Amino acid sequence: MRNPVGPLPSSIYWRRRAVAGLLVALLAVLIAWAVTSGGGGGGGRDDGKSGGSGPAKSIDPGPSSSGPAISQQPGGRDESDEEDGSGGSGESSGGSSDGSSTGGTDTGAGGSSGTDAGAGTAGSGGGGTAGQQVPAGSSLPDCTPAAVQLSLRTKVSYGPDDRPRFELIAKNTSSTTCKADFGPKNAVLTVTEAGGEDDDPIWSSKDCPAAAGALFLKVPAGATVVHTVDWNRTLSAPGCATPPAGKAGPGTYLLEAKAPGEPVQRASFVLTKD
Repeated sequence: MRNPVGPLPSSIYWRRRAVAGLLVALLAVLIAWAVTSGGGGGGGRDDGKSGGSGPAKSIDPGPSSSGPAISQQPGGRDESDEEDGSGGSGESSGGSSDGSSTGGTDTGAGGSSGTDAGAGTAGSGGGGTAGQQVPAGSSLPDCTPAAVQLSLRTKVSYGPDDRPRFELIAKNTSSTTCKADFGPKNAVLTVTEAGGEDDDPIWSSKDCPAAAGALFLKVPAGATVVHTVDWNRTLSAPGCATPPAGKAGPGTYLLEAKAPGEPVQRASFVLTKD
């Protein structure tokens, strides 16, 4: 059917075509927006609900402790400060003594000695200093009896499996550090059986020592040094002669320490049966 008005001019015709195209495009946009805003027919969703497809919210860790981590192993305690583990009970001292540490080495007939970390300290709690061995030709002056006080200590009793331990204690009362000779022939220890048939020692450090030379230990000014000798209960004879057979049995024994210029120091101890 023809337009009664007649054919439209070409400019009007193309303008109408453009407007129609815009309307179609706008309608398509509106339809797409309606579909997407409606959740694709599935309805809206709550991202706060569990089971959503979105990523789970991260959980912030709680505050960490500011204290140190546990490093001490359970069940233990430090035994380094224990008293003498030789098994004897009590102490017997031949003179006054102050806090000290063991020092030096010496081997006497039938016994051995040296620095022993397990030895109890002498005196009433003083720390003392370790006895450092020095050569005989050291520039340190020799300790004089006026400067150094010598005393003696041992346990009151020892069990049948215990090794008696004798402690020579040197206290330097002067203001000058010196060296003292604790050799077995200078600081002589003897053991005599109490109530025996004679007064001859059954053991002496000077009878047959493995090292008969001098044993100088440094004694700092105002300090105390302890030299420890362990006796294995064997008997000895002068000049390395053959001693009587056997070992010292149960009973009471007298201990003496002699050093040049020093008063004789005495103590006693008991070897028990069991």
